[in-house]
Amino acid sequence: MKHMNRNTIRSFLSLRSVARLINVRYACETSTVGGKGVVVGIYLKEGDKDPKFTPSGEKLNDRTSGKLRQLICETKVDGRLGRGRVFNNIDPDFSSVAVVGVGIEGIGFNELEMLDEGMENVRVAAGVGARSLQEQGCHTIAVDGMDYAEQAAEGSSLAVWRFSDNMNKKNRLITPRLELYDSADMDGWTRGIFKAESQNLARRLSDAPANCMTPTMFAQATVDALCPCGITVEVRTMDWIEMQRMHAFLMIAKGSCEPPVLLEISYCGTAPEDKPILFVGKGITFNSGGINLRPCKGMDEYRGSMSAAAAIIGMMRCIAALSLPINVTCVIPLCENMPSGMSVKPGDVVTMLNARSMAIRDVDKAGVVVMADPLIYGQTTYKPRLVVDVAALGMGVKKAYGGGASGIFSNSHYVWKQFQRAGSLTGDRLWRMPLWQYYKKQVSDETGYDLSNDGRGNASSCLAAAILHELVPCADWAHIDTRGTGLLTKFGLVPYLTARYMTGRPTRTLVQFVYQMACPEIK
Repeated sequence: MKHMNRNTIRSFLSLRSVARLINVRYACETSTVGGKGVVVGIYLKEGDKDPKFTPSGEKLNDRTSGKLRQLICETKVDGRLGRGRVFNNIDPDFSSVAVVGVGIEGIGFNELEMLDEGMENVRVAAGVGARSLQEQGCHTIAVDGMDYAEQAAEGSSLAVWRFSDNMNKKNRLITPRLELYDSADMDGWTRGIFKAESQNLARRLSDAPANCMTPTMFAQATVDALCPCGITVEVRTMDWIEMQRMHAFLMIAKGSCEPPVLLEISYCGTAPEDKPILFVGKGITFNSGGINLRPCKGMDEYRGSMSAAAAIIGMMRCIAALSLPINVTCVIPLCENMPSGMSVKPGDVVTMLNARSMAIRDVDKAGVVVMADPLIYGQTTYKPRLVVDVAALGMGVKKAYGGGASGIFSNSHYVWKQFQRAGSLTGDRLWRMPLWQYYKKQVSDETGYDLSNDGRGNASSCLAAAILHELVPCADWAHIDTRGTGLLTKFGLVPYLTARYMTGRPTRTLVQFVYQMACPEIK
């Protein structure tokens, strides 16, 4: 794991250059469909010098007696990031060879961007190359580690994944088998595959139609994914939720005929008496807005209102696969927010587990209401060392950051810096937003009740964070708002993800954060 910590110090790429990346063209028109392909990298040419292959690419070029370099020169591949060519039938072992630009050789950490562009470049190159060979029909793809086997595994595995559960089998794009090419760093490659597969799990859960991922179905999918890994999953049903008097949660859930479910998930990686990290994830499997109905156009995207819960499920599977020495507990409320005769009405008031009252003035903003009681319950039951909640809540963070970063609010500078570092390592950044008394007054300075679920003013993400902070009185805490990053990929496309699919973000950042907490560096 120490090797992982040194090797994962860099990431993400400036979005202004990402938009120009995906451009793999094809040469040698006599194509062999299917078979085995290989992805190799080539660095950006400097001055009048020819582009330089990675060490693995140089070996492949030698195997072809220099033919690969000759083709590179003829087709003018210059090593620009994400640009390249696919050549067919030039090597007896590989029916197709994808040569993809990795950008500048030796590029490192960019302090202004808060990411290491070298590592992110490898993710991009591996992802673009693997996807181009997938489209060629290759059933097995060997990927050049490009000095960062872990990141090559992440980029390629994320790039070739598609949500195709509801497609006819004959129309599905083949998901190729990935393997490391010409590198001894199998540990790094395996870690990268674990991380990418955990994000792909989150993508699958988020992208499933709401009728195929009801609260009960989500709970079953969680049991299927986590229990074989040795993680304990307790599925709490309606009777138990009522017995615990989680009235705020039930106020939203009662609008749907689908029964609510609460999941308690526990991973024990160290002494059982050690305090765990508590994660709480928003799990609204479809959010119509209730009585405050959202616009019909684009409403189908809100099947992903449980994307935060899905990211936490993916995180849990990955930390179990990595056997991290830490205790982690998750509390995930699952329900639908639907309009009906039983729905909560704007202005209704409910008393939470901490005996404080909340007015539900805008049923569209149901996320904080659903999370309130589980957040309180988790603190009183597990006495965690710190609390992290993840949710796609306010449009404010989406308008501020777009898809560039998730918003994070925290009452602990230490926790924020750990998340900042984690995001810089994984290429999936977070950025801190204000958690000021100014916003607390907008949600708590009310007449007739203690809190409102919408507050006053336009700072929707800051107001939602202020409400949640009111429910975490004394613990170190962070709230991650994924409204701009956790749903459909529409703009600022990351090349190794896929347009118009759910992103699964920020699963790998959560994994990296837990790793940093489990294995702090020795100063």
